[in-house]
Amino acid sequence: MARSTTRPVVTLKSTAGTGVTYVTRKNRLNDPDRLVLRKYDPVAGEHVAFREAR
Repeated sequence: MARSTTRPVVTLKSTAGTGVTYVTRKNRLNDPDRLVLRKYDPVAGEHVAFREAR
C-alpha cells in the first residue's frame, strides 16, 4: 500500500511541557499550517493544546 504525501503522519506535542505526544495524520491541502488540537494530557490531568512538532 502506497503512502500518501497529502496525508502525512504528524506528531502532536503537549504545550504544558509534560512531554506527552499523540500521533495523527493531517491533510496538507486543508491544513497547510501547523496543526493545534485540544487533547487530554494524562500527566497534567486536563485538556491542553497539542501543537504539531517538526
